[in-house]
Amino acid sequence: MSPAAASCELAVQVRAASVVYAAADAPVHALQGIDLDIAPGEFVSLIGPSGCGKTTLLRVIADLEPLTAGQVQVNGMSPHQARLARAYGYVFQAPALFPWRTVLANVMLPLQIQGRPAAQCKSVAMEQLARVGLAGFERKYPWQLSGGMQQRVSIARALGFEPRILMMDEPFGALDEITRDRLGEQLQGLWRREKRTVVFVTHSIAEAVYLSTRIVVMSPRPGRILKDIRSPLPEERELAMRDSAAFIAVAHQVREALAVGHGDDE
Repeated sequence: MSPAAASCELAVQVRAASVVYAAADAPVHALQGIDLDIAPGEFVSLIGPSGCGKTTLLRVIADLEPLTAGQVQVNGMSPHQARLARAYGYVFQAPALFPWRTVLANVMLPLQIQGRPAAQCKSVAMEQLARVGLAGFERKYPWQLSGGMQQRVSIARALGFEPRILMMDEPFGALDEITRDRLGEQLQGLWRREKRTVVFVTHSIAEAVYLSTRIVVMSPRPGRILKDIRSPLPEERELAMRDSAAFIAVAHQVREALAVGHGDDE
């Protein structure tokens, strides 16, 4: 199989990716020599210490950050082509909703920008809100919702144009643990039903292990991939399994890889 044919079968392909930021005193090396393949339907979490470049890597894949060296393909296209083709949805750390627009209007906005008919925009937005458990909240405004509900609106908006890939940058990081667990359950169920490719940035070992089919552990800056762990856990998961021996074993692998990375940095 040719490399071109192989890359078309991957949702994301990263080769020798490096990002260097100019600075007044010395350049900052955010990423160094990243190689990563993500197959369609995988749920891949990027985990590592603060400043390790995991968000930078996600932003590079999403065409929100330029590469200094290397190559990235998304569904066989450049990140820029994939963004123009709306091949992915992106969920930021904060919901980034317009406070003067209702929940429904916020979810409809990307569809309206695409120029879709008004009736179709409303129908798709209503469907996505129901999918994330917010049916009945269409006329509310963001300030009338809890933080967890606002983030669900953000997820519904990202899903509205049926992207093949969903990129999520610590979407639950600012939420309390109970809300975070609840949204994690909903996201895991959504992924299991629809098998979209998900690339998920997190600081939480438990969150990464619970949600992911693969956990990519990154080193302190410059960000490199220390370990790529394929989860042996079943696709259907419940929060109670976090007490199981299998779950604890995967979490231990992630923790050990993170510890090794910090050791290399010292």
